[in-house]
Amino acid sequence: MTLMTFVYLIAGLVLLVAGAEVLVRGAAKLAAQFGISPLIIGLTVVAFGTSAPETAVSVQAALNGSGDIAIGNVVGSNIANVLLILGMTALVAPLIVSRQLIRLDVPIMIGASLATYGLALDGALSRLDGILLFAAVVAYTLFLIISSRRENAATTNDEFTKEFGLNEPAKPYAGLINAALVIGGLVLLVVGSNFLVEGAVALARALGLSELVIGLTVIAIGTSLPELATSILAAIRGERDIAVGNIVGSNIFNLLCVLGLSSLVSPQAIAVSPTALAFDFPVMIAVAVACLPIFFAGYCINRWEGVLFLSYYVAYTLYLILASTGRPFANTFGDAMLGYVLPLTAVTLIVIAGRAWKTQR
Repeated sequence: MTLMTFVYLIAGLVLLVAGAEVLVRGAAKLAAQFGISPLIIGLTVVAFGTSAPETAVSVQAALNGSGDIAIGNVVGSNIANVLLILGMTALVAPLIVSRQLIRLDVPIMIGASLATYGLALDGALSRLDGILLFAAVVAYTLFLIISSRRENAATTNDEFTKEFGLNEPAKPYAGLINAALVIGGLVLLVVGSNFLVEGAVALARALGLSELVIGLTVIAIGTSLPELATSILAAIRGERDIAVGNIVGSNIFNLLCVLGLSSLVSPQAIAVSPTALAFDFPVMIAVAVACLPIFFAGYCINRWEGVLFLSYYVAYTLYLILASTGRPFANTFGDAMLGYVLPLTAVTLIVIAGRAWKTQR
């Protein structure tokens, strides 16, 4: 393992985060100059922007023939978004879960997870699969725009107008400046994704780990940094419902948009490893399904639940590390389940039942 491997990894992560921020702000202001409402900007530009690092890395990996990194990035990011990022954010401040999120967005996240898993069961994600996934994200975005216009357009307008300064007077050459920001953000994303993929492949080879494990851990956490920053800042500012919505929305876009685009541009069908189908996809689905009872019990995520989420993520990561040592799958899975996951699950179910009983009183 060389120093350049770490340089590539760190440089890639920094460029991805910076590129996503520059791209979103430039695109938001440019869209506002063309008369597009802050609501639509928030539901399209910002929504796609938070998943820009995942998109750049998975598309680049697909073009390079590194299917395990493309798949691992998305699956790992979705797991990290809920367990790691919501866990860390809940430690900052208890998070509020809106009823609409439970009625609509979480079921859509579960449906998207199941649909992606179903498409991947044949061992590959083809171009046709990519078309289906991307068509679904287009339909989802249009639905969000239409429903939000009816329900809370004023609130959303104020939120995004304030965040991105869309009501500020236009400066001289503002259009050129914002266009330059968009182009610059795209360049940073492309360069950053190249660095990160190259560094990750080199790291996997040096440590004797599979590209799937690197994609599920190092790359997944790195590309989730924008979501982490957005959620923690939202919690600090008191926008605790936005923090949860950001994660759920990001997971939906990761599955439908990121994997959809990656499958579309890949020269050949993206191979899905049997390991991912046997374990990582089911974990992603289980995490998505678990959000329903946890969110529903009291409509909030308390600090101690944040600790539980983080504990589950530690368990998952430890399992990946143990499995990468070459130990038999059954032994590794049994150790992780009996020693860590089952006790945590028992505690979680007891607490959820207690909260639900207390809420009914």
